[in-house]
Amino acid sequence: MSADIDPTEAIPQVTAEMIAKAAVQPAATPSAEPTAEPAPGSRPGSAAAPRRGASPAPLSATRPDNAPARSASTTSDGRRNQAARETTGGPTAQKAQPIAEQPAAPDAALGDRKGSSAFASSEPYGERHASAGHIAAAHLSSLVQIPTVASWDPQSADHESFARHRAALAAFYPRVHALQSEPAGDHGLLYRWPGRGRQDVLHPFPVVLMAHQDVAPVQAADWATNPFSGEIRDGLVHGRGTLDDKGGLVALLDAVETLLGDGFVPERDVWLFFGADQETAGESAQIAVRRLYELGVRPWLVIDEGGGVVTDAFPGLSRQAAMVGVAEKGFVGVNLYTSDVGGHSAVPGNQPATVRLARAITRVTRRRFAAKVNAPTAAMLERVAPGVSGGKGLGLKLATRLASGPLRKVAAWLLAGGGPEAAALVRTTVAVTELRGSAGPNVAASSARARLDVRVALGETVDRTVARLRRIIGDKKVVLEVVQSSEPSEVSPTDSQQFALLSEAIGASYPDAVVVPHVLLSASDSRTFTPISDHVYRFSPFVLSRAQRQSIHGVGEHLSVDSLGRGVHFYREVLRKIPG
Repeated sequence: MSADIDPTEAIPQVTAEMIAKAAVQPAATPSAEPTAEPAPGSRPGSAAAPRRGASPAPLSATRPDNAPARSASTTSDGRRNQAARETTGGPTAQKAQPIAEQPAAPDAALGDRKGSSAFASSEPYGERHASAGHIAAAHLSSLVQIPTVASWDPQSADHESFARHRAALAAFYPRVHALQSEPAGDHGLLYRWPGRGRQDVLHPFPVVLMAHQDVAPVQAADWATNPFSGEIRDGLVHGRGTLDDKGGLVALLDAVETLLGDGFVPERDVWLFFGADQETAGESAQIAVRRLYELGVRPWLVIDEGGGVVTDAFPGLSRQAAMVGVAEKGFVGVNLYTSDVGGHSAVPGNQPATVRLARAITRVTRRRFAAKVNAPTAAMLERVAPGVSGGKGLGLKLATRLASGPLRKVAAWLLAGGGPEAAALVRTTVAVTELRGSAGPNVAASSARARLDVRVALGETVDRTVARLRRIIGDKKVVLEVVQSSEPSEVSPTDSQQFALLSEAIGASYPDAVVVPHVLLSASDSRTFTPISDHVYRFSPFVLSRAQRQSIHGVGEHLSVDSLGRGVHFYREVLRKIPG
């Protein structure tokens, strides 16, 4: 498709027909028997363009020869507990066992010729990549129009929308759809793209690329236009999910589909995982990790959503900063409850439930957690500081000098005063997200509830965080209920081959950007993969303004067509650079 074709006119009508004709079929179930050897003359790992509507091949490759069988009941050392939450792999819920820590994947054998690059040479971003952005924008527009809204209540889940979404993916990406695959939960999708070598034997140290299909709920009244319009206007795709995370999903799938069409075969296996409940429990990710664990593979590299390319995050920095999440904060969902006799509001009690709850909320929000500089934030400052200039950059340079010395508290104080995003990097945060009280305007509430969304800083734990909340509230009549929790993630290294590969791929799409490690403030599905991989990174290959970052889970979410083209190019570069 050339750049002079207007995708808003040409593509949506075509894709609407494709979606209408696509058969809505459940993903294939796994097969217990290994597949036969590839046909004579076939290229291992290659895939011809399949016919549309063809069902995907089930996962059926055997375990790697050098991977001993692991018991599903092996227990963890306790460092990570997120994989132990209940998962649903079918009609009957079962409690997943913690995944044991596994040995690190070995470094890749890289070329050592003097003066040569460690990875494949980059393909500079050009006009044809911009054209790919228009095609990706048309795909994204159509997918945004399918409201795959996450739901905490399984009974109210919109299964029909997820089925339509799966059918659309099969129509847009027939080569990907023809890869070996199996479901991960109700609507999660797990694909294996075999690398060079035997197609019927798994590579023990593959690459995992991730995105998620579900989107956050919306309050349509707050939006100026339909939040699920998918409108392409002024070089932007508008609607819920464009940034979180259907834009990343489309960029990744367009990259894989086009490489498959080119006959490209990766140097090692590539697994694609597309979750369907990241905004809620993340159970599909837990099921996918359990499956990979049972197959005996240990991902050499995992890339999920997070970060982005920004220009307004650091005062005095004129260059773009590509923020790569090397870790993410933990989280705790806490319900605060209190009760009273209630009755008519004309005769309120001395301490109504709503007043008692309001006092607890005030105490929590006023007594902020202490600010501390963690190792990834110190590394972030060290990478950024050389490029800052002017008066605005003086505070940042000062914080950088102090961050690694005995005056780290001063550096934390400087960062905490740098705005909401900077403050969230260095302290545990508490947000009040839901309030419930009286049933009517003249009814004194007999009970009141508030929901706290707590993001736990690196170096802290869930238990210590909850204990501090209890001390701050100091009221035994206010009940704290922990609804869900996850500890802060492990930190992935920045001096590794994997981070270098990621940096080179970013440089190909954003040559002026400085690659900066940071701590992801929100939670992603990738935290579930840390027990089986030491190299888990979170990066969305798109330019994100401050307004765009604030629109995630908010109002006016949108993504530029140019960013989509660069995102497709980024994933193509990652896949082309994977070493053997």
